[in-house]
Amino acid sequence: MSMIAPGEVWLVGAGPGDPDLLTRKAEKLLRAASVVFYDALVGQGVLDLVPRGTRLEPVGKRSGRHSKDQGTIDQMIVAAALAGERVVRLKGGDPAIFGRMTEELDACRAAGVRVQVCPGVTAASAAAASLARSLTLRGQARRLTFVTAHTQSGKALDLDWQVLADGSATLAIYMGKAAAAGISAGLIKHGMDPATPLSLVENASLPDERIISTRLDLLPIAARVLGNGPALILIGQAMADPAKFTQTATSRKLLRA
Repeated sequence: MSMIAPGEVWLVGAGPGDPDLLTRKAEKLLRAASVVFYDALVGQGVLDLVPRGTRLEPVGKRSGRHSKDQGTIDQMIVAAALAGERVVRLKGGDPAIFGRMTEELDACRAAGVRVQVCPGVTAASAAAASLARSLTLRGQARRLTFVTAHTQSGKALDLDWQVLADGSATLAIYMGKAAAAGISAGLIKHGMDPATPLSLVENASLPDERIISTRLDLLPIAARVLGNGPALILIGQAMADPAKFTQTATSRKLLRA
């Protein structure tokens, strides 16, 4: 029996790009689909897992280059399901994190189409793994905040800088490369230390991944060095050189002794 019934839709997380980070369930769903609607950020290695004969439909959205608007994508998914197809909507990372998942869920439900979700590894997790850093850190980073810096064309970046400029949190900023100068200025203006460590990870988990580790006030310069791939920005004390924490832990042991 197929994992996907005719007329059913699955919203599937493709992960950060490395096909080895795709979940086992996601791979099974790809093999069960009759049609896969996929985003621009889905890596070729993941698409190569789709069996021959399965229809592949690109519906990708990249900053400034939208091949399909969200309403059209919703209509395409629903139409395929109503035609009896076994539908996978393949979305980069995790569908529930800046993935426009709610619109697609609502469209399916409004049409009476059964829809389910398969989570995926989000870019922040992949970036932290590449850095060999923890996103949270006892005594240093007790909170993790996900933010998107993507804005509609021509609109200024509008974030709650007062809340985000929290030295006890790790800030994961998606789609923030183009807004690097505004991010740096906004956080520093609202009290974050200019020397706060950060890392930029471009094409996390892929062979052409690039990593730059620097400090908050140098973020705009670092962002300009990167290429054209999607990049994640991780900001906070958890991004500091691990040797710093080793030295701190050693000092505490000496003090207790």
